[in-house]
Amino acid sequence: MSEQDGKTSIADNGTFWLATFAIAGGLLYVLAPILTPFVAAALLAYVGDPLVDLLERIHLPRTLSVVTVFLITFLVLALLVLLVLPLLRAQVDALIGQLPDYAVWVEQNVLPRVSDLTGAAGSEDVGLSAFLANYGSIAGDWGTRVMASVSRSGSSLLAGILTLFLVPVLTFYLLRDWDRLVATVGLMIPRRRRLVVFRLARDSDLVLGGFLRGQVLVMLGLATIYSGGLALLGLDFAIAIGVVAGLVSFVPYLGFIVGIGLAGLAAMVEGGGITLLAGVVAVFAVGQMIEGTVLTPRLVGSRIGLHPVVVIFAVLAGGQLFGFFGILLALPVAAVLSVLARFAFSHYFPDEHADLSERG
Repeated sequence: MSEQDGKTSIADNGTFWLATFAIAGGLLYVLAPILTPFVAAALLAYVGDPLVDLLERIHLPRTLSVVTVFLITFLVLALLVLLVLPLLRAQVDALIGQLPDYAVWVEQNVLPRVSDLTGAAGSEDVGLSAFLANYGSIAGDWGTRVMASVSRSGSSLLAGILTLFLVPVLTFYLLRDWDRLVATVGLMIPRRRRLVVFRLARDSDLVLGGFLRGQVLVMLGLATIYSGGLALLGLDFAIAIGVVAGLVSFVPYLGFIVGIGLAGLAAMVEGGGITLLAGVVAVFAVGQMIEGTVLTPRLVGSRIGLHPVVVIFAVLAGGQLFGFFGILLALPVAAVLSVLARFAFSHYFPDEHADLSERG
């Protein structure tokens, strides 16, 4: 057997690839704390590559195209910071300043009803003052420990700052050489497997690209709808609440729950009564309806969207296994695994797959 035949047989061996994936998974688990900037840069490069390719098609050099994309991104971010951040910061500061008033309102209006329902009416152990009296020293000790820990973690702060500066540098180099890297990975695939692997890669690219780009647009759309609707109601902190609800909406229903909770509490504290509270509910109900009927079908697409249960499980599992790195990578991995699962189902159960396709 020739040397070339030996290489081919090893590359086509299923055990070899299983061992390779197992080793790669172990390395990812061990190196997870330092992989966050690389994963973030890879995702940014993946999202930005179509725009760079578009500029290349109008005869701009690759490096100049990457620099142009970086400049456009920087200008957009700078514009957002200059226009939105001051207003958002002012609202967040005001919201934090109102937290003691919210606590007093809860103590005066909510806790008495809870006490009546639980039979603890008149108890001296119920209320904000009782909580501070009983647990204030514990909270103080805990705060002292936290501050001491923060003061000792200068290296972690330095690592965070380094990561922040690493991401754009890594993104630039990955984006510049993206097509070359993809072609190199393609050459590593055994010839007998390339047709199937390339098909799976195209399907994964369709799902992953559509999901990531569409989900970002859905988040921005929901943030705009929530902020605008709450502002029309005259609710304080409308923009801050709307932006927070929109940004966390990548987890199904989390943005709705967080947003309606914050906005409902603000409406009750402001004394708007049932009318303002009904308006808040209406804003978030309309936002959910627009997301389900317009934003998600048009921007993400029902064919390439992930089931809400899959999304929630992926985010929780990624965070449990790899921390923030896992959360960052959870949805892309889930999108690719969904493609592999559909392919495996259609390959090993062709009759059932055909029956489901006819029903769909």
